[in-house]
Amino acid sequence: MINKLIEIQNKEGVLLVSSREVAENFEKEHYHVTKAIENKVENLTHGNLGVEISKLFIESQYEHKGNNYKEYLLTRDGFSFMAMGFTGSKADQWKLKYIEAFNKMEQELKTPKVLSPREELKLHYQIIGEQEEKITEIDNKVNEMENSMPLFNVECKELQSLVRKTGIKTLGGYRSPAYNDNSIRGKVYSDIQNQIKRQFGVTRYEAIKRIQLEKAKEIVSNYQAPFFLEELIEEIDKQLSL
Repeated sequence: MINKLIEIQNKEGVLLVSSREVAENFEKEHYHVTKAIENKVENLTHGNLGVEISKLFIESQYEHKGNNYKEYLLTRDGFSFMAMGFTGSKADQWKLKYIEAFNKMEQELKTPKVLSPREELKLHYQIIGEQEEKITEIDNKVNEMENSMPLFNVECKELQSLVRKTGIKTLGGYRSPAYNDNSIRGKVYSDIQNQIKRQFGVTRYEAIKRIQLEKAKEIVSNYQAPFFLEELIEEIDKQLSL
């Protein structure tokens, strides 16, 4: 068992070892190891020694047969502090193996890794991919922000122009009697405008969102005058034709 490899974890540059592995290698019950760690944490906390607990022990979890159980991840200092209480020749051998494993991992972190051409190319494409994802995310946010903004002045004028065009068509054209009747013309324009505002729950064009502009234009283009207005238009057309 002494020849067993030590598993040192690298968590964002911090070297850690699991309390489970420590318990197994030093032939301790894991419960006893976690209890001993918690006792030390309690003593350090109440002793006001100015020690940052997270630089020694980090509470974590592991899964076993579908259930989650508590464990601790020990830093190099945390392991040294904990291992002080382990005595005996075999325990000393394990301590030396842990020191060697921590030293080896620390040296590997300090030594710049020389990438093969294949690894460099892979890293290059990975960086490009991450940048493209960020650009896409920014573009989506910009588009979302633009679409949720109210209509610009030029877009309001575009919608107003379409309202006039639809109103003229509904009234029968520029030269029609209904168009030249200010009262009826006003009622038609007002009805078209009210339909737009009613559909989007707004009181003015500027409150319509930019993403809704095409739908607003579709509503205006498909406008159908209500029956009472159609009757008024037909009536005035008949009167003047007589």
